[in-house]
Amino acid sequence: MSLQSTAQTAPDLALEREMAGLIVTALNLDIAAEAIEPTEPLYGDKLGIDSIDILEIALVMSKQYGVQMKADSEDNARIFGSLRALASYIGEHRAK
Repeated sequence: MSLQSTAQTAPDLALEREMAGLIVTALNLDIAAEAIEPTEPLYGDKLGIDSIDILEIALVMSKQYGVQMKADSEDNARIFGSLRALASYIGEHRAK
């Protein structure tokens, strides 16, 4: 495995923390950003995030990073599967 391919798959921890902070602020969650586990599901019981919240997260990420996200995308379940998956997607597609 080359160094370049390793860099592409390594999580961007700084981006994950920044995005966790944006999610907590946007949704007015009653937890610290650090409490969002990067590999745990975003959607569902643990954080109490529902489909409306996911739309809000998409809007915030679009404004912050210039990434266009579509509500009807077949990839949304994967993209919003976890903070790490979302950060990976944003890292690959960000314009800012």
